[in-house]
Amino acid sequence: MDEKDGLILKILEDNCKTSEQEIADMVDLDATEVAERIAVLEKRGIIRKYTAVIDWDRTGGGQVAAILELKVTPERGFGFDRVAERLARFRQVRSVRLISGVYDLELLVIGTTIHDITGFVAEHVAAIEGIKETGTILIMKTYKENGQMYFDRKEGERLPYSF
Repeated sequence: MDEKDGLILKILEDNCKTSEQEIADMVDLDATEVAERIAVLEKRGIIRKYTAVIDWDRTGGGQVAAILELKVTPERGFGFDRVAERLARFRQVRSVRLISGVYDLELLVIGTTIHDITGFVAEHVAAIEGIKETGTILIMKTYKENGQMYFDRKEGERLPYSF
């Protein structure tokens, strides 16, 4: 993967609906070459999926989200991988991460009510062999997700930019 592939990935990560021609203009390639590079990146599994960032609060049918922190007993020969894979299979689980610190795994879980989440934790997560402790943090409001700001700005209003 070269520098231009890296630029293509950053552009797509920011907005996956950016056209091949727009990308080509930004990275100084022709649209055909951009399409070929994207196809290779998809085939190699570097581009895993295209998705939309949705502000569910604006739909009127919002979701409740929570971060679950888990202490897990690692399995010999597998570490945390098998427990993480098992957790990842639940539709309520949006992300699973191995983390450093007091806890071992962090999950982002969604439901329609707080009771959905607490029931899921009690019935499914805590019952998995190897999970020693859980901590649940309710997400009260999202301000930015996947690089997308959830603030309403007036037309022409600029935010400070820094590195």
